[in-house]
Amino acid sequence: MTGQGKSAIDTLLAESFKELAKKHPIEKITIKEITDLAGVIRPTFYNHFQDKYELLEWIITTDLLDPIEPLIQNGMISEGLVLLFTNIEKDSEFYSRAIKLEGQNSFGEIAQSCVEKILLKVIDGVHTGKKQKYSWLTPKRIAEYYAQSMCYVVITWIQSGMTISPKELAEIYDYIIKRSMDDIIAEM
Repeated sequence: MTGQGKSAIDTLLAESFKELAKKHPIEKITIKEITDLAGVIRPTFYNHFQDKYELLEWIITTDLLDPIEPLIQNGMISEGLVLLFTNIEKDSEFYSRAIKLEGQNSFGEIAQSCVEKILLKVIDGVHTGKKQKYSWLTPKRIAEYYAQSMCYVVITWIQSGMTISPKELAEIYDYIIKRSMDDIIAEM
């Protein structure tokens, strides 16, 4: 199958999964339900994804992270965050359900892994050949730290009902991430 055909099926399965997730807890959705709604047979799903959690990872990567990667790569972090939060807000019903997924394949765990990959890619592109100030502070640890903080902010924002705009959330994240805890406490 060509890359374009695979992508079309991936998108079809993702849309089916997102639609079902708006009505049912993700952990209760079956592959059969996804394929039935998508109008494909079960083996087609397994030709594209190992399970529904890999499909969720594909959705996070394709819908949220791929669009912001060029912005992040070009130092447009604030713009990337606004776009990320805007895309979550556009599909708020799905993400409000998705964050309820807990346990081994929780939304937070899957999202954090996806964010770590993109951040590590960015850090590795900048870091190449440079001597580190602290050997313990590896690109992987830096990516993990920022992925955890980003996922915390996103999940907390979704749980609170997305009561502030994506732009304001990006400003808040920028504010907190660029200051020390001492600075923030002093400014409270």
